Amino acid sequence: MAITKQYLKSRPVCKVTFTVPAEDAKKVAVVGDFNNWKASKDSSLKKLKNGNFKGTLEFPKESSYEFKYIIDGDYVNEAEADGYKWNDYAGGENAILEV
Repeated sequence: MAITKQYLKSRPVCKVTFTVPAEDAKKVAVVGDFNNWKASKDSSLKKLKNGNFKGTLEFPKESSYEFKYIIDGDYVNEAEADGYKWNDYAGGENAILEV
């Protein structure tokens, strides 16, 4: 799994590209406190020919977000996250994205 960040000079946003290797998966989405933990068309990643899922989302700069991937219904953390935070509701850790 990988995250790349591109800060825009023209606007106060950061484009974050999520790449998830999941050859056997049918659906992958990014969910978090930025979208009320709900998968949508905007948060769904597209499957590439090499088996990876990839997508880019924009986030306001100088912010922090909790997130996870939903891979075929299972919640999965990003191994290369900026950090992790315990969530009592989920009974586990969420990945942290700092932009």
